[in-house]
Amino acid sequence: MIYPHNQLQLIENVFNEKENVIFLGALHREIAWRQESIKMFGKTHPTPRLSAWHGDKGCQYTYSGLICYPEPWTPALLSIKVRIIEAMGNANFNSVLLNLYRNGQDKMGWHSDDEKELGRNPLIASVSFGATRRFDFKHKTMPEQKFSIELPSGSLLVMQGDLQHHWLHQLPAQKKITNPRINLTFRNIISP
Repeated sequence: MIYPHNQLQLIENVFNEKENVIFLGALHREIAWRQESIKMFGKTHPTPRLSAWHGDKGCQYTYSGLICYPEPWTPALLSIKVRIIEAMGNANFNSVLLNLYRNGQDKMGWHSDDEKELGRNPLIASVSFGATRRFDFKHKTMPEQKFSIELPSGSLLVMQGDLQHHWLHQLPAQKKITNPRINLTFRNIISP
């Protein structure tokens, strides 16, 4: 499905059911998951999810006051990367931010992926494995403009163009969900 202005595209079933199970298990085993802490309004809080940063050497990334130094690519991450590049056609990525949402209590608040390391109009490829979760969008200057997308296991959401300039996104808590979800957002870090 392609959304307005071709800035957002959802491609379902990039990975089949068997691959979803295999990659979900491999990522649980291969990744050194961490619960980071972020500072908000002068207080330090643990993030409501686990995360990891992998990529090419030198692909340092800073967001929410956290400085991330890349861990090496794992076999599963490289396999997933190859598949999404095939699905997208002309794309390449040098890094990936991973988030493990242990259940529906884990979440990600409103934000844009607009850090300077990502360049002016970043291309972000977001892959989901595990529980289907709702992904919300809200316009930055007209917050009454909003919409949601369901992200099923094995899907690829492509965000591009000037989307990050105008829209915020979040993964809200969904307390009825008991199964985990792993999300991988492939990116390109631009060297200074």
